[in-house]
Amino acid sequence: MDLEELNRQIAKLMEEQNRRAVPEFEGYSPYEMNNILHDTFGINSPIQLQKLSSEDYDQIPMLQQVKYLCNIIDKSGSLKLTAKGFLPTKIVAELYAQEFIKDDFIDDAHYKLYKETDSNSIHLTRILIELTGIAKKRLGKLSLTKNGQKVLKDDFELFKLLFDTFRNKFNWGYFDGYDERPIGPLGFGFTLILLSKYGEQPRSDFFYAEKYLKAFPALLEGLNPGYTTVEDYGASCYSIRTFDRFMNYFGLVALEKEGAIIKRIATVQKTPLLDKLFKIKAPVGR
Repeated sequence: MDLEELNRQIAKLMEEQNRRAVPEFEGYSPYEMNNILHDTFGINSPIQLQKLSSEDYDQIPMLQQVKYLCNIIDKSGSLKLTAKGFLPTKIVAELYAQEFIKDDFIDDAHYKLYKETDSNSIHLTRILIELTGIAKKRLGKLSLTKNGQKVLKDDFELFKLLFDTFRNKFNWGYFDGYDERPIGPLGFGFTLILLSKYGEQPRSDFFYAEKYLKAFPALLEGLNPGYTTVEDYGASCYSIRTFDRFMNYFGLVALEKEGAIIKRIATVQKTPLLDKLFKIKAPVGR
């Protein structure tokens, strides 16, 4: 066998390896998983983003909260921020009163809503409109950009911008004290696949966490939480970041919670919105 033929044989073997079904990837191949990880909604990915109706976009809490805040800014031309750069208390109260996204601690009267940082979702809303470039901060005031005014008129473009900014620019660990490694954002498309496949019925958040961490075991390497097992630590981190502070905010899951003071997720179920928003193809050859 000459060198050229040997190289062809090696290339063929490598291609077969990249196309093989991997059980930990729910039957997707390494090639497909590479697209899921690095080009989640690209042409070669099994996940495709779809346009929704106006009524469906109305079911996305973070989208509606962003639009409401931007409408306030637009009406007044600009919004004067506090000395520390946060939304004024009056605006915080008005936003929360719309009930787009609720907070367990506030609703259960464990503490009173006063400032922007008392509500993770309101704090995130202000951060997102700046990260996306929808609004800009200048001389202590927040105002809409020209591009922001344009994108606010198109729900599809606005959703894409918010969704992409959250998953690519925002630090998912910003609101928690977990390790900085990307548990949750890495391979978030795989979570969409899991929910699409198993989410018809309410299931434990740890059901999804176990499958996610089996697919990406390197995320647990070197962890030493000290007070619990590595697996439970990773699962809790994944659950809070993925379900409580991401998919719930975007209307993709319905959560049941339990607990008296600190409520934790008991079950996760996909909403009809998830299957409308994401078209997911089965693994090649299945």
